[in-house]
Amino acid sequence: MTTEKLEFQGHDGSTLAARLDLPAGRVRATALFAHCFTCSKDILPARRIAQRLTAAGIAVLRFDFTGLGHSEGEFANTTFTSNVEDLVRAAETLRARDLAPTLLIGHSLGGAAVLRAAGEIGGIKAVVTLGAPFAPDHVTHNFADHLDEITREGAAEVDLGGRTFTIGRAFVEDIRAETLTAAIHNLKAALLIMHAPRDTVVGIDNAEAIFRAAIHPKSFVTLDDADHLLSRGEDAEYAASVIAAWAGRYLDLGEAETREGAPEGVLRVQEADPEGYLQDVTQGPHHLYADEPVSFGGTNRGLSPYGFLAAGLGACTSMTIRMYARRKKWPLTDVRVDVTHSKVHAEDADPDTPSGKVDEFRRMIRLAGDLTEEQRDRLIEIADKCPVHKTLHQENRIVTERAD
Repeated sequence: MTTEKLEFQGHDGSTLAARLDLPAGRVRATALFAHCFTCSKDILPARRIAQRLTAAGIAVLRFDFTGLGHSEGEFANTTFTSNVEDLVRAAETLRARDLAPTLLIGHSLGGAAVLRAAGEIGGIKAVVTLGAPFAPDHVTHNFADHLDEITREGAAEVDLGGRTFTIGRAFVEDIRAETLTAAIHNLKAALLIMHAPRDTVVGIDNAEAIFRAAIHPKSFVTLDDADHLLSRGEDAEYAASVIAAWAGRYLDLGEAETREGAPEGVLRVQEADPEGYLQDVTQGPHHLYADEPVSFGGTNRGLSPYGFLAAGLGACTSMTIRMYARRKKWPLTDVRVDVTHSKVHAEDADPDTPSGKVDEFRRMIRLAGDLTEEQRDRLIEIADKCPVHKTLHQENRIVTERAD
């Protein structure tokens, strides 16, 4: 994924800061992301979703609404309607670059905004909401103690998540007047609703109301015990993975092309979490995670690098045994290969090897079926013929080049 910083004019002419995340290969579709109330484009779910979608060949524009993050303008003068207008301006910016969005994703109040904006943007094929309220005025519970002051004085400073924001009367009046029922019913796009049952900020009943108002195709996916902001990496990553898989059904990405970037014959590894060790491993349409165990500072979301090496040996062993048994028409019904890896002293592994440590891969092979002892012994011999086994045994060469 490559990220381009760009700017565009918001609803009132203020300069809005944005990031356009682009896939390494051809752009197959474009998504527009709307962040949560008083959040920013750089919140964890936005970053994770962008990383996952770009791996699927989908460009993602995420931006700071007027008066938030790195965008100009006065937040106190914004409303729900102005957020929708900012989204429309963002879509126009993408359209001017021949990247018209077909997927909208909104988190919390941003989810309500994309539901409202979809009809105005046009050409939207799929919409995703994360912890979205059914009624935009749901956010007033965050500053309920200040509503009288806002009504009386025209504005009030409120504390939201440890930060001070000025909420204006126009914002409150606007969200109170807004109803999304018609916009949801007339969406004319596939809808994915993602919500955590234990969300204490926006209750799960909001997801139910959105689902009931929508017509098919519509889907609901639970975020289990995630919090409202998806602040845990594993929750943000899960949401991102589901969105990427679901969106592929509606965005015409092409058969077996939901992941893009590496040329044919190339396996690509790219960071999925620069703050940890999680890696995206892609080859053609195939996708895996690589990670480190928690004890090594990782999140244990995928195989370790040595785990992948052991997996290659185990898979190649099983395939080679199956291939030979099939050719011989032997009654082999199942193969299981358990592989362990460790560092051992060289003299313990091979007395003729100079002192030091070597890597030892130990295979335990289970063969099921009505096989004779001779057949079983032969299949164990064949295990040593697998190409990966031979590769690990022979001297190898690794050539490293720097990509400019």
